[in-house]
Amino acid sequence: MVDFRLENKEIEIQEKYRDFTNRLIIPNARKYDLSAEFPWEVVKAAYKEGIMNGPLPTEFGGNGYSLFQGALAAEELGAGCIGIGIGIEANTLALTPLLLAANEAQQKEFYGRINEEQGVAAYALTEPNAGSDVQGIKTTAIKKGDKYIINGHKRFITNAEVSTFLTVFALTDPARGSRSLSAIVVPTNAPGVEIKPHVMKMGQRASVQNEIIFTDVEVPVSNLLGQEGHGFLIAMKTFDRTRNGVGALALGASRAAFETARDWAKKRIQFGKPIAAQQVIAFMLADMATSIEASRGLIWKAATAYDQGSRQASQLSAMAKLYASDEAMKIAVDAVQVMAGDGYCQDYLVEKIMRDVKLNQIYEGTNQVQRLVISKSVLK
Repeated sequence: MVDFRLENKEIEIQEKYRDFTNRLIIPNARKYDLSAEFPWEVVKAAYKEGIMNGPLPTEFGGNGYSLFQGALAAEELGAGCIGIGIGIEANTLALTPLLLAANEAQQKEFYGRINEEQGVAAYALTEPNAGSDVQGIKTTAIKKGDKYIINGHKRFITNAEVSTFLTVFALTDPARGSRSLSAIVVPTNAPGVEIKPHVMKMGQRASVQNEIIFTDVEVPVSNLLGQEGHGFLIAMKTFDRTRNGVGALALGASRAAFETARDWAKKRIQFGKPIAAQQVIAFMLADMATSIEASRGLIWKAATAYDQGSRQASQLSAMAKLYASDEAMKIAVDAVQVMAGDGYCQDYLVEKIMRDVKLNQIYEGTNQVQRLVISKSVLK
């Protein structure tokens, strides 16, 4: 029997992250949106209060959350600020390849370093000519003795400038192309690693993205995760775990936009009554509420499928990311429309949410690529 009631532990997770969001994310959301700086004070507090690295094993500094529990946490972070939320969630993204492919010694070393420093890592996959097309990656890691020599160019790498290390995807045998794609841990302070100033974006400005130039960067062969040539599989398995979190962040932002517009519409008087009493506004709010429930249902199903080892998990995670982020964009635009001039001004956060959720339709595979993934799956 399907039961949508949350267990006590899940309710505790929800309440814990909601409390953290209300105290430390929402009051700082506008500040970091305006300054476009990484929210270190929030991240340090997240470490102190056990918010960071929720889905990672407890022995490595995480909370041991299932993907379903992680989705509950991500929704609450997204309700406060996706930019700050992705700064936290992108650390999990960068550490997931270690969870999937690192040996015990590597996990102890790299997870230990991150937790000791209370720092963040970065997932270095995207390049100027290789975003959704992972097979277009050109960065190389050529073995020379007991070291890899890395050369290449990465772009739009979240957390790069503030990271302790990078999980880098590079070709270990360029003649074999993407079949030699491999995942290697690279310390950010290694000689030859040049990180450009972060790009200035329309939204999610509390999250920093950088270009990285690798010039003859030397790292030990022991920093290879798994085996040479397993990089593509590691990257895809990572996205299967993390895409649902992108949808959950968007869901949280949807909820915040809807609740702000609903509460405003109940107080705004036009033609002698609250505009929420006008059918055209009431129906817009009804559609928002319906979309939020539908997104949550799909996110919960996708997370549960992964946790249960279902063969549908990859397809469902793509569906959840696609649907929740597309609906979040629509809900945010409608929330601004409901609130008219107030919605367009910085007095309320709905204009920020509208700018923020656009990026959820783009990163971790554009929604057009999600449709490609889904179509291939349903047509098998």
